[in-house]
Amino acid sequence: MENIFTANIKAILKKRFGKSADDVFDKSQLIQYINEKTRSANKGSKARSSFANLYAIYVIIEDYIANGYDKKGGYSKYKGALFNKLFARQRELPFGRKLQNHALNNRMNSEFQKYFPSSEFIPILRNLETNRYWINENLLKVKVGKANFNIAKCIVEIIDGYMKTKQDAFQRFVKSCVELQTIGKTTPKKVEDFIIGLLAPNVDARFFEIVSYSILKYFYHDQTIIWGFEMEKLNTENLKLYKTGRTNANDGGIDFVMKPLGRFFQVTETLDFKKYFLDIDKIQKYPITFVIKSTEPTKDLLKKIRNNASKTYSIKAIVDKYMDCIEEVINIPTLADRFNAATKQDYLDKILDEIVTQGKVEFNYEDTVEDD
Repeated sequence: MENIFTANIKAILKKRFGKSADDVFDKSQLIQYINEKTRSANKGSKARSSFANLYAIYVIIEDYIANGYDKKGGYSKYKGALFNKLFARQRELPFGRKLQNHALNNRMNSEFQKYFPSSEFIPILRNLETNRYWINENLLKVKVGKANFNIAKCIVEIIDGYMKTKQDAFQRFVKSCVELQTIGKTTPKKVEDFIIGLLAPNVDARFFEIVSYSILKYFYHDQTIIWGFEMEKLNTENLKLYKTGRTNANDGGIDFVMKPLGRFFQVTETLDFKKYFLDIDKIQKYPITFVIKSTEPTKDLLKKIRNNASKTYSIKAIVDKYMDCIEEVINIPTLADRFNAATKQDYLDKILDEIVTQGKVEFNYEDTVEDD
């Protein structure tokens, strides 16, 4: 299926393979997979980006080309690329600093097989004993008529183009935020509309998490709790929300933690009950609040999770135990309400500042980039 970035892919193929470009596109499962994964390229910051699986392919093919196997052959005798080098290279790439090892180890292959269930090839080959990796060269060789083409360099060029496009989009986003910081005091409505616009189901998962955190941080900011170990020595303390790591890292971590209540928050965009129950299991069934990227009413969301779980678990007590661990569900309308409440307390500028700060950290932007 074609998307906006498909034209970029076909232009690269045309440059390298001329009249055979369309046939290469149609016959290459790997290019078709990449075409699907680059769907968000020209949709700016409001579309989910796919980096992990693409980078897994990218770094192994880089190694393949660096060793000249696209020209000299003999790849079947290659001892393989070391995992540590591939993993380190992934993290050098744009948006890759906090990527985990899942894509290299299994996730990329698993997803590829979902797209091409009848394919006889899997893209990434590995030896668990030596921790060495190879790209499946069968997927790099495409036969069109009597001609045989190696698409390794095309793959690298396509993914380079995707990286550049996404970098440009996110850089424009950060610049927009910074410009709003400058004019925010004179035109607060523009800032409000901008932030509300980021609370939508189609917003990039990373930005949704950043905006959710920024809003909730200042929504809870002035709320206090009285606590202590002795009645005569009670403490009054403001609620503080902490962001525990990078967004969208697929590392199983908890996204936000609140002090001193010890509340856990997890941001998600799926309604797959298995994801919710897995998160609950990871924290030993400790109560958790889910921030869900959905406009559906919270009652309906909880009902869907319960109904889907009940289809898998025939024992009601098991489902009840997990559902009781969901302390609260915060959906997009709830976030919008809490944003409005925070702005009424004059926290609009601080929320925007937090979005800028977290955005720069997330996408590795330095202040000098804004001046380019």
